Amino acid sequence: MRTKPVVAFVCIHNACRSQIAEALGRQLASDVFTSCSAGTKIGERLNPDAVRLLRDRCGIDMTAAGQHPKMLSEIPAPDWVITMGCGVKCPALPAGHHEDWGLEDPTGKGDAAFLETIRLIREKVWNLRERVLQEENGEDTANG
Repeated sequence: MRTKPVVAFVCIHNACRSQIAEALGRQLASDVFTSCSAGTKIGERLNPDAVRLLRDRCGIDMTAAGQHPKMLSEIPAPDWVITMGCGVKCPALPAGHHEDWGLEDPTGKGDAAFLETIRLIREKVWNLRERVLQEENGEDTANG
C-alpha cells in the first residue's frame, strides 16, 4: 500500500499561519495526506492567539498535538509545499507541487483577523484535500 503524500505548510516563523494549516490539515485531511509545517527562521513559540482561537472555536489543541515551531530540516520530505503568502522561497525543499496561498499574517490584528485567516485556511485545506485525493486516484477520478 502506498503511503499518504506529505504536505508541508511553510512560512517564515512557523508560529501562526503554517501552524494553523497543519492543525486544520490534521483535522480535515488526515485520511488523504500527512500534514506538517516548518519555517525558514523559526519563532520562539506558537502564536498564543492562534492557539487560543483554534482551541476555543475549532476544538483543536495544537499544543496537546505536539505542534511547535520547526525548521525546514526537521520535517519529512514533502510531496506538496504550500507557502502562506510571506514571500518564502524554498529552493532546498523539493516537492512535486508548490503553491502560495497569499494569506496575510493576522498577528497583532485582533480576533476577527485571526478568525478570518482560520476560515480561509480551512477552505483552502479542504480544497487541497480534494485535489490531492483526485491526484492520488489518478485515472479513476477522470472516469468517475
